Amino acid sequence: MNILITGTSRGLGLLLSEHFLKRGHTVFGCSSSGKNSIKHSNYQYFKVDVRSESDIKKMVMNIKKKSGSLDVVINNAGVASMNHFLTAPLSTAQKIMDINCLGTFLVTRETAKLMKKNKRGRVINLTSIASPLNLEGEAIYAASKSAVEKLTKIFSKELAPFNITVNAVGPTPIKTALIENISDEKLMTLLAKQTIKRMGTIEDLVSIVDFFLKKESDFITGQIIYMGGVS
Repeated sequence: MNILITGTSRGLGLLLSEHFLKRGHTVFGCSSSGKNSIKHSNYQYFKVDVRSESDIKKMVMNIKKKSGSLDVVINNAGVASMNHFLTAPLSTAQKIMDINCLGTFLVTRETAKLMKKNKRGRVINLTSIASPLNLEGEAIYAASKSAVEKLTKIFSKELAPFNITVNAVGPTPIKTALIENISDEKLMTLLAKQTIKRMGTIEDLVSIVDFFLKKESDFITGQIIYMGGVS
């Protein structure tokens, strides 16, 4: 399969890329940092700001020229910032919404055009348990992920005629750079709200993503799966 994963310079995007490369797939990755963290013959990296329509269009055009098709898109690129909303700067709020929500919109819009021609495809969006748990200090982040979930549901309807499914996964905390600045006390409070009270692992996430990519999941679309028993 030809798989595009956004935000591959570190964290979940990097780990997911390594997983699929080990399985023998071709992986296209991108990030705004310009940091290519993977050296592999089946991996191609692009420096892309997911807020930039021109960046995304150029990347998709290059993928089309190289491979001619795209089977899977994983919208992983995202940012978070923990602030009481009374002290949250507008610039921070705008950045979170632009990357998490509009980035997902732009990447999906452009890649779906490529998948549409082949009458098949899988889109998997990364959301967060911050949305259903309504976590204090994460109002803008949770709102951006709620928007991603709404995009997931509507995209799934609009892309169904082209045999493209769209689903989302909401991880619990997984030890990556995204949560490295969260205190242990905050993490324990969050884990206490889960049905299964432990940190998530990349294996937990991969098992869900792999399921969405199987032929057996052809009839599943517009679904949001939260890890850890969160509802």
